[in-house]
Amino acid sequence: MIKRLAFARWGLALLLITGCTSTRITNLTPSRAPRSADGLYSFEARWDSNQRAIRPDSFTPFVVVGMKFYPMQRTALTTNRWEALVPLPDDRRFVNYQFKFNYQYNSFPRPRPDSRVTQTYQLEIIR
Repeated sequence: MIKRLAFARWGLALLLITGCTSTRITNLTPSRAPRSADGLYSFEARWDSNQRAIRPDSFTPFVVVGMKFYPMQRTALTTNRWEALVPLPDDRRFVNYQFKFNYQYNSFPRPRPDSRVTQTYQLEIIR
């Protein structure tokens, strides 16, 4: 019992010292879209994080469709929303995709690379 109490105290102390950090990528793309005449479809995501070590100027996000990576651009007037126009073949009704965010975080003696990948989402293209 005493060991458990000591372990709990150390765990609580560690939590208070390090704080709670979180990073979340939110899919803002609708799950259904009408078929596009030009074959381009808009994908959008939002990045939220309270980790101060992440270098905000280092982001290189992508939409991943199959094995292809499509670069995303920051949306106008925002700091945490990204979008991309992705060409999709006319014969596809369902498209599975993910978002991948590559970035750097501050570390000693120099910044280090890291990345986050979302779960797989599905877009239904309506005829």
